[in-house]
Amino acid sequence: LNRIKASGLKLRFCTNETQATREKFVKKLQGMGFDISMAEVTAPAPAACRILKERSLRPHLLVHNDLVPEFAEVDKANPNCVVIGDAAENFTYANLNEAFRVLIGMEKPVLISLGRGRYYKETDGLKLDVGAYMKALEYACDVQAEVVGKPAKMFFESALAEMGVPPQQAIMIGDDIVNDVGGAQRCGMRALQVRTGKYRSVHTLHP
Repeated sequence: LNRIKASGLKLRFCTNETQATREKFVKKLQGMGFDISMAEVTAPAPAACRILKERSLRPHLLVHNDLVPEFAEVDKANPNCVVIGDAAENFTYANLNEAFRVLIGMEKPVLISLGRGRYYKETDGLKLDVGAYMKALEYACDVQAEVVGKPAKMFFESALAEMGVPPQQAIMIGDDIVNDVGGAQRCGMRALQVRTGKYRSVHTLHP
C-alpha cells in the first residue's frame, strides 16, 4: 500500500464491513500500521443512508450494535423498509422474525442489504455473512433485496467516481471471487484475487 501511494496511483478501500462505523474501522487499521483515512474508505452504511434520505425511507435496522451510529441522522420512526447488515450475534430468531414482520406487513416490501456475502473469515474461523440471512428474508417475504455493498455495480461506480477514474483504468484486489472479483469485472474493471483471507481453491471463475 505504501508503494501504491508513493507511486501516485489513486486508491480506495472498498469494504463490506458492517460490524463497525468507518471511524472505528479506520482506527483499527491504523493501529495495525496502515496509512489510511476515512476519506479513502467506501463502505455500505453511508451509501445506504444516502439512498434512505433520497427515497424518504425509514428503516427498521437489523445490524450490528456498533454500526447503529452510522444511521444516527436517519428517521427510524414507523419503519417502511428493512436494512440488514452483518448483525453477528444480533441474528437471533426473534430479531429476524421482527424484520420479517415489518416486511410482510408492507404492500410493497423494501429490503436493503449492506452486502450479500455468504461467509467471511475471522481469527477463529469462517462465519456466516449477511447474504445468508438476506436470502431467508427474501424467501419468506417473496421480495428481492437491493444490495448496497459489493458486488453491486453502483457501489464500485461510487468508488470510481470519488477517484475520478474510469473502470477501464482501475483494478480491484480482494479475496472474494464473487463480491470482489466478479463484481468489479461486471463493472468493467480488471480484478485480481489474492490467495489469503477467505480464499478457497474450489472457488474460481471461468473465463
